[in-house]
Amino acid sequence: MKVLVTGGSGFLGINLIRYLLDKNFEITSLDTVEFDYPEKNRIEVIKGDIRNLESVRQAISKAEIVIHTAAALPLYAEEEIFSTDVAGTKLLLQSAFEKQVERFIHISSTAVYGIPDHHPLFETDKLDGVGPYGKAKIEAENICREYRNKNLCVPILRPKSFIGPERLGVFALFYDWAKDGKGFPMIGSGNNRYQLLDVEDLCEAIYKCIILPKDIVNDTFNIGAKEFTTMKEDYQAVLDYAGFGKQIVPLPEKPIILLLKFLEALKLSPLYKWVYETASKDSFVSIEKAEKILGFAPKFSNKDALIRNYKWYLENLNSFQNHSGISHRVPWEQGILKLAKRFF
Repeated sequence: MKVLVTGGSGFLGINLIRYLLDKNFEITSLDTVEFDYPEKNRIEVIKGDIRNLESVRQAISKAEIVIHTAAALPLYAEEEIFSTDVAGTKLLLQSAFEKQVERFIHISSTAVYGIPDHHPLFETDKLDGVGPYGKAKIEAENICREYRNKNLCVPILRPKSFIGPERLGVFALFYDWAKDGKGFPMIGSGNNRYQLLDVEDLCEAIYKCIILPKDIVNDTFNIGAKEFTTMKEDYQAVLDYAGFGKQIVPLPEKPIILLLKFLEALKLSPLYKWVYETASKDSFVSIEKAEKILGFAPKFSNKDALIRNYKWYLENLNSFQNHSGISHRVPWEQGILKLAKRFF
């Protein structure tokens, strides 16, 4: 079966491509970023933009399945986020509809729920995106539903923050402190429950949406870890694994959020509103629907996923040590937080 993966050079993209290659799918990757992985010679690589009609039509020309993982992440400019995550998604859907592809699997986000007043969150809960990224994800889902109403099979997956091999971004900051024998500050008490997801489990959920009958998968599903404890306990597992005897350090929530807002405005910190305003809150979704309908059965707990990602970080440190940026594939520039590291 021929599959197009948008955002194939990204963190989810490469993990998904490896997963599908192991199951003998024919893969095309479409991304604006060079595909510089060892699997390059095993797939068709198209360097192009999902906002460009010619690139989209070329990439989709052979596809039976489209898996749409490409997105402009929250650190991108608002215009970039909406043009990519909304207009780009619409262009892909229209092209997939015209090509009559079998399925269009859309990777959304639990950011569509905003900062809710109850947990767990269900697929039927109201959508209230925080910031341009959350709002754009809601708009993209609305477009998906329009094409679902035109009889295109459009499974929508809403994953929690997912980690694993190749994942850097904000998690690289934590792993950097852990490897250097530092404690790690946490906004608030750390007693809140914050569900994560291992990328391998997400790939398994996507695979279910490929192989199960259309009438079963043509729906919207939350995807997350089944086992998770508190933020403090889950992240402490990495510090324990690092072996320096360091601890998670709770900090008072309100003053720290005010400070981070100030530092963000001055462009001195990589942490954006969604990160620092949700880090001290409960954040978990019900995965019952995916378990029941897709047979989703996550293998990794929060602790498992964090430690697996940390091991990969240590093993591959030399390959990205001198790189930084705003995607999940590279460490984020720590800014003034690098100075704060000295005190932990």
